[in-house]
Amino acid sequence: MDPTTEMRCFKAAKITPEMTEVLKERARKGRLWSVIATSAAKSGHPGGALSSMDIYMTLLASANVTPDNSDCMERDRIVISHGHTSAGYYSALAAYGFFKPEEMYPNFRRTCSPFQGHVEREVPGVDWGTGNLGQGLAAGVGFAIAARARGSNARTWVVMGDGEQVKGQVAEARRIAVKEKLNNLTVLVDWNDIQISGRIEEVMPVNIPELWKADGWHVIECDGHSYHQIYDAMRHAVTHVGCFVILCRTVIGKGVSFMQNIPDYHGKAASGEDLATALRELGADMEMFEKALEMRKGDLPKGRKVEVFTPDLDTGTPVTYTKDDKKDNRGAFGKALAQVGELNYKKEGRTPIVVFDCDLAGSVKVDGFAKVCPDNFVQAGIQEHSTATVAGAASTAGVVSLWAGFGVFGADEVYNQQRLNDINRASVKVVLTHTGLDVGEDGMTHQCIDYVGLFRNTFGWKVVVPADPNQTDRAARWMLKEPGNVCMAMGRSVLPVLLKEDGTPFYGEDYTFRYGAIDVVRDGKDAVILSMGHFAGRAVTAHDFLAAEGISVKVLHCASPLGMDADELFELVGDRPLVTCEDHHVNTGIGSIAAMMAARAGKAIKLVNLGVTHYGCSGPSNEVMAEMKLSPKDIAEAVKGSLK
Repeated sequence: MDPTTEMRCFKAAKITPEMTEVLKERARKGRLWSVIATSAAKSGHPGGALSSMDIYMTLLASANVTPDNSDCMERDRIVISHGHTSAGYYSALAAYGFFKPEEMYPNFRRTCSPFQGHVEREVPGVDWGTGNLGQGLAAGVGFAIAARARGSNARTWVVMGDGEQVKGQVAEARRIAVKEKLNNLTVLVDWNDIQISGRIEEVMPVNIPELWKADGWHVIECDGHSYHQIYDAMRHAVTHVGCFVILCRTVIGKGVSFMQNIPDYHGKAASGEDLATALRELGADMEMFEKALEMRKGDLPKGRKVEVFTPDLDTGTPVTYTKDDKKDNRGAFGKALAQVGELNYKKEGRTPIVVFDCDLAGSVKVDGFAKVCPDNFVQAGIQEHSTATVAGAASTAGVVSLWAGFGVFGADEVYNQQRLNDINRASVKVVLTHTGLDVGEDGMTHQCIDYVGLFRNTFGWKVVVPADPNQTDRAARWMLKEPGNVCMAMGRSVLPVLLKEDGTPFYGEDYTFRYGAIDVVRDGKDAVILSMGHFAGRAVTAHDFLAAEGISVKVLHCASPLGMDADELFELVGDRPLVTCEDHHVNTGIGSIAAMMAARAGKAIKLVNLGVTHYGCSGPSNEVMAEMKLSPKDIAEAVKGSLK
């Protein structure tokens, strides 16, 4: 019987000598596989893989995660923040039976192998893909918050490197964890004092223990190569209240004499005589390496399929606003969110909704949700980088996760975090308010005019830009149940309800939001206006101006520019001139998408793109847009120009 089974979930009060011997042998094999993997790939990070190995082996013996439960919701989660130590973590997972070591070490960093150069979720046992340093703690905070919202006893473990401790996102995540009293989160830091450019004190001096203490964490220091010290520290953390960080003093390249304490081996694979020496010291020889090279030419291993989380929610009955109602889209969103939140709050069988805010609750209209669902509202302060990752990770762990913020903070400022949410197949809902020139008096620093282009650069994000409060209400309810990452963007101003020609709401009681749909708001035969977002109302006003002059114009609105279908668009446009209009950068929004579609389809149509052509002024929104030549009269003039 394996003596380390008593370590699982910390049943053993202490590690026995028999347990230690088993862990030592696993670590020897793990180090051997790590060296072979990086040398077969001729690249990688063996130094950190070897220094973290004893941490990995102790953690995987103790945490409530095994090959049998690694896809279960109610398990512990492990985040490897220093994802470049992938060869080490993959080897540790192999030692615990998540997959065969022969699947990993010959195929590390091999094209189309799941065992990529930095940890990825396609590998069983990997809960979050990292590698961009400083991300992991925030992901762990997200997992811990999600577990709390689910009422789960599952714990989250984050293993970090020492070089990333200086990053601001790490500090943000530390503070959120303490504020939220995340007793279910424990951090272990591989403190080998070496990073790419040399020793920490030479690259960027930092007092690691004091950083954590300053933010309210309990700090334990231990020998990172002593299994009983690591285990004792972890067991102390799980049996005491508070946020604990365990600083593990380690040696880079541990187990291979010529690698130890040498900065070069942070990112340098062994070769030649050095490789032979490393293999010999780890109990193998070059024959094993040569076999690995032959295996590298064989069939590729298969990774696991990462499923996108699908929630179970009651989204309630949509609210219909009439022509007499004056409301901003963000207010309609906030009302819908609060209604859906209250319907599902702490209801058995329903997916918890967790809402994150960065000190803008009243402005982005999530304060209503906070009132009716107080335990599932997380105020993260002005810490957007961390919040983007926290919300993204939470969305993969059994909750509906939503973060609302101004456009410049939720898209521009945290683009890489949103890109990583895409890579990790998260299912976060990001609501951007105050987008475009409609931010008004706040001026150019707050004009988020590029969000469509930013999310268009990814491969999984959906973007929704509703026209009025009615469409916002319905799109919000759709978004909360939709699997995958969704961004809903809106401006700041109060808007009139978009109406049919008979004066009833266009997006009324008979309307259901469909992603990618192109809506015919007004019919016409001479030209076509394609609008996005609140410009639908401006397009209708332009239509009325033109009708008074005897010009018949079709008005289209597409709220989901990244889902727009080319065949549907050009069936509606025909061979007529097309004028696009949007409160967005003219070169990266719906106009540019329509232009690309026309070129690809070989459509010879006259196309005029209206949008933001430079950073705008500070002033009332209508005045700022008029200065940008985006008033309804400007749209009408563009249509007339297209007909010449």
